[in-house]
Amino acid sequence: MKAVIQRVKGASVTVENEAVSQIGEGLLVFLGVAQGDDEKDADVLARKIAFLRIFEDENGRMNRSLLDIGGGILVVSQFTLLANCVHGRRPDFFSAEKPDRANALYLYFCERIKTYGIPEVGQGKFGADMDVSLNNSGPVTIILDSKELKK
Repeated sequence: MKAVIQRVKGASVTVENEAVSQIGEGLLVFLGVAQGDDEKDADVLARKIAFLRIFEDENGRMNRSLLDIGGGILVVSQFTLLANCVHGRRPDFFSAEKPDRANALYLYFCERIKTYGIPEVGQGKFGADMDVSLNNSGPVTIILDSKELKK
């Protein structure tokens, strides 16, 4: 499972001109589910993201977590994080999990992140063509891979 995490002042998802979800200060997480990923991958990512200290403290140092600031999280499924661009000019997505299983793990991840007490957990619409807006803070962008975190 791969996650691209962006620290935001606000973020929202719109599908067909209809607002689906939005958050204020917090994290926008793009989540890609790979073949072979399971609940343990979601667990390790959810815990890491909930406690990741990437928000500034009173001294301007990245020393506070999402939980410390009481921020929200917006999770958007994104199979393109599993793109293989090694050969040719068109990426392939063969390593991305099949939609039914990917959606189940995406929903599981969203439920797991809630268990840490995050006050606001928004979701995109799985499989939809989404418009994602964000006000990036920093900018701070971090990439996590559950396979590396499980080592």
